Amino acid sequence: MKFAGLGAFGASLFASLPVWAQEVAEEATEAAAEVAAEVVPVMDKGDVSWMMVSTVLVLFMTIPGLALFYGGLVRSKNMLSILMQTTVIACVMMLVWVIYGYSFAFGGSTSPWWGGTGKLFLSGVTADSMAATFSDGYVIPEYLFIAFQMTFAAITPALIIGAFAERVKFKSVLVFSVIWGTFSYFPIAHMVWDANGYLYAKGALDFAGGTVVHINAGIAALVGAIVIGPRVGYGKDNMAPHSMVMTMIGASMLWVGWFGFNVGSNLEANGGAALAMINTFICTAAATLAWCAIEAVQRGKASMLGAASGMITGLVAVTPACGSIGPMGAIALGILATFASYFFVTVVKLKLKYDDSLDVFGIHGVSGIVGAVLTGVFAAATFGGTMGDDYAMLPQLWVQIEGVLITIVWSGVVSYAAFKLVDMTMGLRVDTDTERQGLDLTSHGEQAYHS
Repeated sequence: MKFAGLGAFGASLFASLPVWAQEVAEEATEAAAEVAAEVVPVMDKGDVSWMMVSTVLVLFMTIPGLALFYGGLVRSKNMLSILMQTTVIACVMMLVWVIYGYSFAFGGSTSPWWGGTGKLFLSGVTADSMAATFSDGYVIPEYLFIAFQMTFAAITPALIIGAFAERVKFKSVLVFSVIWGTFSYFPIAHMVWDANGYLYAKGALDFAGGTVVHINAGIAALVGAIVIGPRVGYGKDNMAPHSMVMTMIGASMLWVGWFGFNVGSNLEANGGAALAMINTFICTAAATLAWCAIEAVQRGKASMLGAASGMITGLVAVTPACGSIGPMGAIALGILATFASYFFVTVVKLKLKYDDSLDVFGIHGVSGIVGAVLTGVFAAATFGGTMGDDYAMLPQLWVQIEGVLITIVWSGVVSYAAFKLVDMTMGLRVDTDTERQGLDLTSHGEQAYHS
């Protein structure tokens, strides 16, 4: 009887094993599904390598690209002053960026207007912390994202100085750049590029900085030119560029560096980056040829200054659009932006009599506006853009216009207040004798050239 009972117990035990095994298998399957559902972030070394190169390319745009481009356009007695202003502004803004600028732009705040204080002094950032890209599950080191965005923050205030070159105090330019960067650049960068930003949430398209960089800086340049006033002898003295060779070298460096600016903004080395790359080539080529053609028709000769101006016009115009339009759209955009900028540089500036010394507003501001608005048009699949068949052009066009208007008003108000504050406290402009002598000797005790 004992053995019979034991046998019955054993049969019952073995009979229950399949049920137990099935439950274990189901639990294991569920656990595996949960793990699979969690996307493990991937840091691709190809993306990281490209973003490091892009970061250095944007620095190359500023030093020496922008410095030489602007330097060649001024008179020889002010060559070093432009080189110094560009260089030191970039260095100052790099420090400002890591101290609080990155936090104000990308600090994690849910505010639509600024990023907050969560990343002050790069708090919480380590070599192991990651930043998202545009593809789910792919990341890059946060330090790399910070450095890349830092180069944008460094070049943007340096763009502004071309509007009032040859007549402003060195220290005043630096103080203005910090104030303007704090209250104009950082908030607009947050609004446009941060996931919590006002314009980002609206769906505004600004791939690499049409609003954040070029319209923002262009409006500040126009305000500065008006507030500071024209150069001594403007309209009477010869103020032609002293070295078109330097300007061409600088413009060429800008074009090369711009691939970091535009293509790097894709944050990954993939087909999207390739699209931004070819558009940066094509739009710039079209704009350069268009400016030369307009000059040849109007003046009978195409100039190197015109070719360089067209080059920058195309680069600026394609900046907000390069990731969402096709190459044929890029050609059309370059041509249209050139007509607009040429008109402002050769007609509007003379009619209104403001001295935008190096045509910062006429090229960066105007081309940035044209590029930002027409991104909403050429992004449509009809024109070869990346948007699908359900793309609603008119609503997107309004969002683009809204982004432009907000940037114009925001930058205009901040710029005017910043210029006035600096002028009241330390003065903006050098005296007449200093300006006539040139800023190289009076501000820096050096000369670019010796006879």
